Amino acid sequence: MSRLIVISNRVNPPEDSAVGTTGGLAMALSAALREYTGVWFGWSGHTTETFTGQLSMQRIGGVTVALMDLEEQDRQEYYNGYANRTLWPLFHFRMDLAQYDRSFSEGYERVNMRFAETVLPLIEPDDLIWVQDYHLIPLARELRRRGVKNRIGFFLHIPWPARRLFTILPGHDHLVEAILDYDLIGFQTEDSRESFTDYIVHIAGGTLEPDGTVNLNGKQSKVGAFPIGIDAAEFAHAIESERARGVYDKMTESRAGRDMIVGVDRLDYSKGLEDRFLAYEELLTKNPELHEKIFLLQIATPSRDEVEAYQEIRAKLDMVSGRINGAFSTIEWVPIRYVNRSYRRDELAGIYRAARVGLVTPHRDGMNLVAKEYVAAQDSANPGVLVLSEFAGAAAQMKDALIVNPFSREEVADAVRRALSMPLAERRQRWESLMHGVQQHDVTAWRDSFVTALLATPEPQFETEAASRPAA
Repeated sequence: MSRLIVISNRVNPPEDSAVGTTGGLAMALSAALREYTGVWFGWSGHTTETFTGQLSMQRIGGVTVALMDLEEQDRQEYYNGYANRTLWPLFHFRMDLAQYDRSFSEGYERVNMRFAETVLPLIEPDDLIWVQDYHLIPLARELRRRGVKNRIGFFLHIPWPARRLFTILPGHDHLVEAILDYDLIGFQTEDSRESFTDYIVHIAGGTLEPDGTVNLNGKQSKVGAFPIGIDAAEFAHAIESERARGVYDKMTESRAGRDMIVGVDRLDYSKGLEDRFLAYEELLTKNPELHEKIFLLQIATPSRDEVEAYQEIRAKLDMVSGRINGAFSTIEWVPIRYVNRSYRRDELAGIYRAARVGLVTPHRDGMNLVAKEYVAAQDSANPGVLVLSEFAGAAAQMKDALIVNPFSREEVADAVRRALSMPLAERRQRWESLMHGVQQHDVTAWRDSFVTALLATPEPQFETEAASRPAA
């Protein structure tokens, strides 16, 4: 079996598999790497005055990790700039929030070169290299320039935008040409895969072969959809843990006989939290008989606090939740419990199980593993109901959820009302189908399908540019 070299922006495997927050990438990659001999390489999250390329090797949670520090300028231009002010909003269809600055793109290119230079000594001839997400799209190009002939795969965890939307990005053609240095390009859904190949054919002038291979300017890459899953077996273990049971008992007591609706998200404008709150307000307004009988627990973990758009959404959610609570609360009931902190994975399992409704309504999401975790946490004898946005990648797999348009407050409110009154027999039928999918399409299936497809790609054949291009 080949070694697996996983490369991502951040490297944060949990020391304990029961510990995790709302982000699914760390849990998924940790589970994948525990089955392989290999290394997880990336940025430590720390900055240094001068970039040295020095590596720090550690063993965390059964995974070997290699970390490097970046300069503060790198963090601002590459991470806060191009990754999170340019690509993230554009890829989530928020072109109104996307910022285009030449220094951002320069920082993005520079850091990808630094990633390539620093990881290069770790790579052995037979290693498979698996690069993760939008931060590192040009990394294969930089590795090829330095003589790396290994098979290199890329997986995008977020959506790929429609072709005309993507052309808004200055230098979009150069970014796509760089991504074609990967042997395999993976997306969460067929929709994202089709958006990418649509760009290749109709904008870039390339071709698409029946087997999913794209050709452009002499480059060739295999393209496919590989929907990510959770570690279903590990999550089943977590839900039975003492901590999860304790949290479930506390939540059951705290509910005081009321039905709980739960949302768990990173604090991000793509998650549709303001519209979710307004849909809940619509539910309360149109159904006064539900007053004091339900409440919404929204856990929203802060992130990217240095980016203005995130500061704005946090302030807006504080205002909206406060207004709703002020309008509907009584001395014994608060309709929204809004919490800005993270929870352990086993604690979340207990919270999910105590909830009658799981509310997952992003405006746009690559997959959304919270939807799958909510299903996996349910009691088979009395399961809750998942209400899921049609614009989450998970909706393509989880058709027995109540699928909604998250931009329609009335539609979301109606779905929650239906979920609260759904008969037990229907709840069980829906849950059984959903749970089967969660177990079948778990993180192991994701890893194995991608690695198998990468191994099946033709051995890279190219003339290295390493001799003609000086290192940056």
